Amino acid sequence: MKTIASQLRKGNVVDMDGHLYVVLTAQNFHPGKGTPVTQVDMRRISDGVKVSERWKTTDSVERATVDEREYAYLYEDGEGFHFMEPATYEQVTVSPEVVGDMKAFLTDGLKVFIKTHNDVAIAMELPQKLVVEIVETEPVVKGQTASSSYKPAIAGNGVRVMVPPHIGAGTRIIINTEDLSYVERAKD
Repeated sequence: MKTIASQLRKGNVVDMDGHLYVVLTAQNFHPGKGTPVTQVDMRRISDGVKVSERWKTTDSVERATVDEREYAYLYEDGEGFHFMEPATYEQVTVSPEVVGDMKAFLTDGLKVFIKTHNDVAIAMELPQKLVVEIVETEPVVKGQTASSSYKPAIAGNGVRVMVPPHIGAGTRIIINTEDLSYVERAKD
């Protein structure tokens, strides 16, 4: 299926020169002069080699046909990470290379989207927003609530997040999983 380069997003799978690549990052650049381009960092699925490509935003790119379904996380063992499709109870094993640094967010029963090509897991996508608990941060400074400054904090899963000054240890917050940014305090 052909698509234009400017529509590529993280997690898309591209077929180039007979190899499948999963998109890691895709950015569109519109310089004042010259042609707008799309800069794409990809990982070749067969051997894990990272590649960087630059296309004109209007160039057509071949997107591979992949099956994308929602799965629930079960457990991790020596084979990899195990997920189950809730409707059919079919299980799939995902390699540590595909999961990558998303491993920190995997909790029992977490719903993720897994893309498969010829029954092999090639990409995984987390929900856009997740709730995490802050376990360590600098103490709250009185009178600094109106400031737009952020301070470093560590979540229960070990991920570092920048949070507003009023967030203390033990607070549950919602973060954006794409860039690990603070969204808001959890409502629960």
